[in-house]
Amino acid sequence: MSVKKAYLYVFILLLIDQISKVYIKTNFTIGESVTVFNWFKIQFIENEGMAWGLELPGDYGKLALTLFRIIAVGGLAWWLWDSIQKNVSKYLLTAIILIMAGAIGNIIDSVFYGILFNDSYGQVATLFSNEPYGTLFHGRVVDMFYFPIYRFEQVPSWFPFKDYSGGFTFFNAIFNVADVAISTGFGILIVFNKRCFTDHNKSS
Repeated sequence: MSVKKAYLYVFILLLIDQISKVYIKTNFTIGESVTVFNWFKIQFIENEGMAWGLELPGDYGKLALTLFRIIAVGGLAWWLWDSIQKNVSKYLLTAIILIMAGAIGNIIDSVFYGILFNDSYGQVATLFSNEPYGTLFHGRVVDMFYFPIYRFEQVPSWFPFKDYSGGFTFFNAIFNVADVAISTGFGILIVFNKRCFTDHNKSS
């Protein structure tokens, strides 16, 4: 795979991610949802911090997270270039491309969305608004895919997490295309670890 082709894949994934986020942001209000199937909904939320709803407290925590992501993407860009030069496994290249595209996708939200959009609470946001909801580096990540596959109305007494005594939903996370790309990339690294890190030159 050439460097140009690898970055083309990154760009395509990034474009899909951003188109989906801008569409949701400019057509949904916070908390609004559309049921596609009983087990799949499009539901708009905004994530203040890391993937899967994790957060770092305070403005400095948010800034530190965004700067960390930018540095990480720089490392991933070098890793991708170096891996192509070394003719490594396509499994590893695919994983790096997915993780890199996902990381850039969420960085764009964190860095720019605060100055590009107005608030989504009680109204549909406008792109390039004159009243943006935040500042540079303090945007919120747009999430929309929700798979409430099954609702457990009653939890057995032996269940270790008492906060779910009133029931819980599997799968409860709401995520975006970038999160899917990152998770899939890490999944490839874990499941196909040996194939990812086999010396392709020696095996060919």
